[in-house]
Order: sequence, then C-alpha cells, then structure tokens
Amino acid sequence: MKSLFLSVALMLTSALSAQTKLWTLQECVDYAMQNNITLQKARLQQQSAKEDVSQSKAALLPSLNASTSHNFAYRPWQSSGITTVTNGTVNTKVEKTSYNGSYGLNASWTVWNGNRNRNQVKLNKLSEERADLEIQETANSIQEKIAQLYVQILYLIEAVKVDEASLETAKKNEDRGREMVDVGMMSKADLSQLTSQRSTDEYNIVSAKAQVSNYKLQLKQLLELKGSEEFDVAVPETTDNMAQEDVPTVMSVYEQALGIRPEIQNAEMAVKSSDISIDIAKAGRMPTVSLSASASTNTNSLANNGWGDQMKFNFNSGAGVNISVPIFDQRQTKTNVNKARIQRETNLLALQDQHKQLYQTIENYWLDATTNQQKFRAALATVESERQSYSLLQEQFQLGLTNIIELMNGKDKLLQAEQNCLQSKYMTILNLQMLKFYEGKIKYGL
Repeated sequence: MKSLFLSVALMLTSALSAQTKLWTLQECVDYAMQNNITLQKARLQQQSAKEDVSQSKAALLPSLNASTSHNFAYRPWQSSGITTVTNGTVNTKVEKTSYNGSYGLNASWTVWNGNRNRNQVKLNKLSEERADLEIQETANSIQEKIAQLYVQILYLIEAVKVDEASLETAKKNEDRGREMVDVGMMSKADLSQLTSQRSTDEYNIVSAKAQVSNYKLQLKQLLELKGSEEFDVAVPETTDNMAQEDVPTVMSVYEQALGIRPEIQNAEMAVKSSDISIDIAKAGRMPTVSLSASASTNTNSLANNGWGDQMKFNFNSGAGVNISVPIFDQRQTKTNVNKARIQRETNLLALQDQHKQLYQTIENYWLDATTNQQKFRAALATVESERQSYSLLQEQFQLGLTNIIELMNGKDKLLQAEQNCLQSKYMTILNLQMLKFYEGKIKYGL
C-alpha cells in the first residue's frame, strides 16, 4: 500500500530494536487500514449496502411459494358411516377419525408499479457507492491523524535531544560555577541560579518525554494495538530542504481536491439519491399491475377414491391480472413527494457546506505551511546567531568576564531559538504533505 505521505515515508527507514519494533509512517498507515475498528465498521456497512442492492434486484423477479397443510379430525359421537357389500355381506364402518391434506403452489409478479422497484435498485446502488466513499473518508481521516501524531512525535523526540544537550551545558556551567565559588570568583547565590537552571532543564526533559509517551499512546490506540504490545517509531533523518519546498496556491489545491475528495463525491451522490427518492415518492400516484397464478389440490381420508385419484381430480389452477389504482391515500403520496424535495434541498446545502469546509481545511493547511516556513527560515538565522552569542558568553563566563544573569539569558535564548526552529520545521513538512495529499499527488490504497 502506498503511504499517505510519500515524501515523508521516503525519509523513513525500517529499523528493528532488540526489544521494540520501530514503526515507520508507512507501516503505521498500512496496519491501521487493516485493523482500525472504525474502518472495519465502515466496511461492514458497505457489505450491508451491497446486500440491499442484491435484494432490490431480486424483487424485480416473480415470487413462488409452495404451501401444504395437514389436519386430523376426531368425532367421538359419529353414528353414521360407510356401508359396503362384500360377497353378499353388508358391512357398515363408522370412521370417527379423519385426515385432510391440501397442497398449493402460488406465484406473483409485479409487472409495473410506477418504476418504484427499478428506482429502488438505482437508489440502493448509489447507497452502496456512498458506503464505499465513506470507507475512503474514514481512511483519509485516520491517515491524517496518524501523520499528525507521527510528526508530532518526531518533533518532540528532537526537542528532547535539544533539551538533553542544554542539560549537559547546564551541568558544565554548574561545575564551573562551583570551581569559581571555591576560589571566590562567584557567590553561592549565583551558583544556586546555575543549579536552578540545571533543574529546569531536567524538568523540561521529563516533560517532553511524557508528551512523547502520550502521543505514542494515542498512535498506538489508533492502530488498535494491544496495551501489552511494545511500540515505538522509527526516527528518520530529516533535511532542512524538505521544509523549503514551494507551497502550492490554495486555489490550485482546492480545484484538484474537488474532483477526488470522497466527501465531495459523497455529498454529490446524496443529491442524486434525492432525485431518485422523489421519483419513488411520485410513483405512489401510479397504478400497480401484477400477475398472479396458483395451483392446488387436496385429499381426504373419508373419500372413496385413493390418494392418487384425489390429487388428480381435486387439482385446481388459475391465473389473473391485478390492477390497483390509487384514488385517495389521505395525502400520503403528496407528503412523501414534498419531504423528498425538502431532503434534496437539505442535501444541496450539505454539498455547499462540504465545499466550504474543504476550502477552509486547505486554506488552514496552506496558511500553516506558509507561516511555519517563514518562521523556519527566520529561525535558522536566529539559531546560528544565538549559538555564536552563547558560545562567546560561555568563553567569557569561563574567564570570569561575564555575570551569571547574562549567561543564563543567552542560554534561554538559544534553547528557545532551537525549539522554535524544530517546531516550525516539522510543522512545515507536515502541512506541505497535507496539501499534496489533498491535491492528489499522494495517494493511498485500501
């Protein structure tokens, strides 16, 4: 299966850990497409819609039913009976019990009912297609969520590395501060600030790791992995160039999305379904023509003839044409037609709303991509500037030429610049891939 986000997936390399499998983005999407419960429910709904199509097609054919009934009777006070003469001897037999059997075969066929049955086939076919589109909608939603969680995890993993590097620097500054206190070049109050800075960096690491675990848990739940299963993601090597790609225009993405997005196609089919529902409702004004045929026979144990003769002589068959013309139906047909037309107007509004929501979604991704790309470009220069500035401050601090406040401020500025750079970089990559996905340049398979 092709990855939802091909460009990002190309970055990912399959890796195995001795303890935990490392999941790439493509593996996450593939697994979710097969195991996500919401998606499985959507597939079952599509199968149900398919059965409705088969049933409505079968309704166009004649129906045939066989029936039989068997009854036993007991008349305890029966006095008269059957008299027979055998070899000159008259015998009278009184039957207090009797058996009766009947057998029938009935067929019927609706020849015409205002095309209600044929339109029902068309309506059910549209429902099946809409159910398939709903599967695609669900799949798209799941893949977008997976990508968002995955990129957020990658960003936080990199943020942890930045915090860990900052912690190492804070420890070195603290150690140097102790040495300066010992020789009288720094007060214990200044040393306590360095210690506080080191503790703050340790807290930041713990907090960032907790966020990573939370996002991994959400991703794991989306994949329907069991709680006992170990889970971790493969960390790719990202490049700054991935966040420097040209951002497509909103209209170019929107125009492409209109022809391929399943939610738009589903809304359009809802309007078509409304048109057919109107025709079905109007059929209530039309006559119904049907054919019927039947064949039956019966037997009785009290009859003089044998079972075979009774089946033959009691056989009866017939056929007929039935015509039903609606004259007054207490306004049911008119109400059904009006309600079907109201539903069509509702579906038209829903289609317009889907167009608006699609445009807003694309516009938001475009705005986020453009804004974060600009932030990233600015952050690159800021990080380099703050890194050089802090390196100079560290050298001056080692020589006792700058105070603790300037050093800590320089470190905070560098840390903030690095975090901003990472965040804007990953958010730019994510939103660029989202735009490509909506544009149809990245496809998926079920």
